Amino acid sequence: MVATCSPQDLLALHRRGETIRLVDVRTPAEFGEVHVDCATNVPLDRLDPRQIAADHAGHAGPIYFICRSGGRSRTACEKMHAAGYPNVVSVEGGTAACDAVGLPVVRGRRAMSLERQVRIAAGGLVAMGAALAAFAPDTLWKSVGAGLAGFVGCGLVFAGVTDTCGMAMLLARMPWNQRSTSCGLRVVLTLVAAASGVVAGAAGHTQDSLPVVREAVASGKAVLVDVREPDEWAEGHVAGARLVPLSTLEGGIAPGRLATLLPKDKIVYCHCLAGGRCLEAAAILAPLGYDVRPLKPGYPELIQAGFPSTTGR
Repeated sequence: MVATCSPQDLLALHRRGETIRLVDVRTPAEFGEVHVDCATNVPLDRLDPRQIAADHAGHAGPIYFICRSGGRSRTACEKMHAAGYPNVVSVEGGTAACDAVGLPVVRGRRAMSLERQVRIAAGGLVAMGAALAAFAPDTLWKSVGAGLAGFVGCGLVFAGVTDTCGMAMLLARMPWNQRSTSCGLRVVLTLVAAASGVVAGAAGHTQDSLPVVREAVASGKAVLVDVREPDEWAEGHVAGARLVPLSTLEGGIAPGRLATLLPKDKIVYCHCLAGGRCLEAAAILAPLGYDVRPLKPGYPELIQAGFPSTTGR
């Protein structure tokens, strides 16, 4: 049984000045549109209960989960329960209800909700199937159309019965749902980083050699940050590196939590698979005051250069 709380309960905690550990499990695009001020974004399809528990270790009280209306947050709580972490609470009514009762929120660019995308995609597929069944020139295509419409209809029935929507899971992974910062904003961030001397020149990668990087990390003068996604990290990563996915940075991360992951008094060397995503991460971190230096060599090159590797989360 998933424990729940109302937005009014959350508001009361906020007014008493209590620390609220709130995780928003919507897509980064939805999170970027509007989210409760103290929330951090961990999309449901990437939620790792062990990582969530580790991020909030040492803090008393439950971990609250929130989404648009309450469905995904309940699913997140169920995943936490299944992994052995029962001290979790789903916020009823979601972000809109919290906004309505007066909880502080952060607003960004407008995004289409995942539920609305599902309705459009399902309706479009059914309409396409019906059109083929009615107007296709041959029997084969008529059968394809009828089968498509029937398949989507059965999928919607299954989603309603099980409260699990495969189409929503698929759409959540689409590129337009992975970016919460607009193109214009990302250009501005890049320009600011370039002006500060962190992202310079056409390539924008640091000129520090890998031996210099290794020595700085070993001496404690720098930290190595992997901005790939958790599934990539689990397959293999540099031992001792810190995982801060680009999607998390773009979705928005509370300054307090970011400070626990990345110290401002050390050089932050960031890397990815091939050198592209670390530039985007640098463009986000540099305006926040970090001495961030993106590496052109990706994870495979780091391993070839002698950096130790490990697997798992």
